[in-house]
Amino acid sequence: MQKVVGELLASCSCILCSYHKIYLAMPSINSNQSSPVSSQEHSQASTIMDKEAQETITPPSSSSAQPSATSPHHDDLLLPTELQNSILVAYRSIGIGTFGVVMRFVGMPLEKIALFMNSSQVTGKHQFAQSIKLTFQKGVLSPYKVVGPASLVAWFMQYSVMGLAFQFFDHALSKALGVAPVYYGDELMEPPPPSSSNTNHNHDATHQIKSITKTILAPILAGSLESTVANRAEVQRYYGPTKLTAIESHLKWNPAARFCGPAFLSNAMRNVIMCNTSFILTPITFKLYYPQERKSQGSLFWFGMGMNFVGNAVAITQQALWGRALDYAVYADGGAVVGATANTATTTATTQVARNISYSQVIKSSLQKDGIAAFFTVPKWASRILMNAPVQGSLPWFYNNMLPLGEDSVLGVARTLYGDDGKKNNCAIS
Repeated sequence: MQKVVGELLASCSCILCSYHKIYLAMPSINSNQSSPVSSQEHSQASTIMDKEAQETITPPSSSSAQPSATSPHHDDLLLPTELQNSILVAYRSIGIGTFGVVMRFVGMPLEKIALFMNSSQVTGKHQFAQSIKLTFQKGVLSPYKVVGPASLVAWFMQYSVMGLAFQFFDHALSKALGVAPVYYGDELMEPPPPSSSNTNHNHDATHQIKSITKTILAPILAGSLESTVANRAEVQRYYGPTKLTAIESHLKWNPAARFCGPAFLSNAMRNVIMCNTSFILTPITFKLYYPQERKSQGSLFWFGMGMNFVGNAVAITQQALWGRALDYAVYADGGAVVGATANTATTTATTQVARNISYSQVIKSSLQKDGIAAFFTVPKWASRILMNAPVQGSLPWFYNNMLPLGEDSVLGVARTLYGDDGKKNNCAIS
């Protein structure tokens, strides 16, 4: 615990430091006494190498500002750059999806506790104990009984699509706007780049605006796409398949709305926040502001966990809004639930229960009843961290440290297949 606290305090103190002082004080990778000039020369040499490797797809005028989407050690694998990038995007997406399925299934009890904690089904004192009781009220294995094949597929799609979508939007927007993609893999362990010496302030301002625009748009698009894939499955795990079917039978929604599921907006906002945390804030702040001499796989792991705690402090408000919105759609004024009293409920009561979500009414009634505690309390935040931190907090570490270990092998197989295919084509031509 002391190590974790130490890493988090070190991270916070670094962010408060100025960028220029950190860079000047940074030690070299190969020497204990390095100068800013030598670091600049190293950066310039790396830029020249990147330029030569990308000149087939990148104009010379912008190559120095747009580094390769892959790590430099992949350049000797003799694959077309576009093919290499596509293979790596697919590999990373599949890896993230598999990682997400395993971690989410193992942590299903924590997810159910967090879902109940951020709903209106627990009120007053001892909300955490109430959530645990609701989670295991039908047995120790009851949290796993709501997980079907659809949930496993949805988890895989959720995390693989999140990884795929972010990589796609990040690189597509970077290429369109002429800015660099987000740091990845070995780049996080390297020293920050030197401050720009360009005296053209108008050019610098334009470049910064483009970079900020890309940084904002990429997680918004990726998080929205993730919710499109995963929200309905999350709602199904919250309600249960039977109850969700009963609700949908009473709501006259178009196919697109039915596919996205109830409470889509708050779900998308939560995913945008966490996508920003995992793929934007964590790598950028670690790359630029973390002490160079303390960078390692372990420090990245704990730094990602710390950033996850911060991101969840914001995301918990949207998670609570999502849970209360779902309760609003299901519960009538008397507290009846669709399908709960199927033999006694009247048609009028059933019609009152299944209703479309009004976020303004949800927020207003929640604040009137519970105040700000409806959307944020320390127990709600803690339950969200219990559910989210094992997978989302370790995701930057897995994405930047574990996945790169298999990239050369994957590209080696691709190079072999690509070479064999080329030989066959040459034989056919001859």
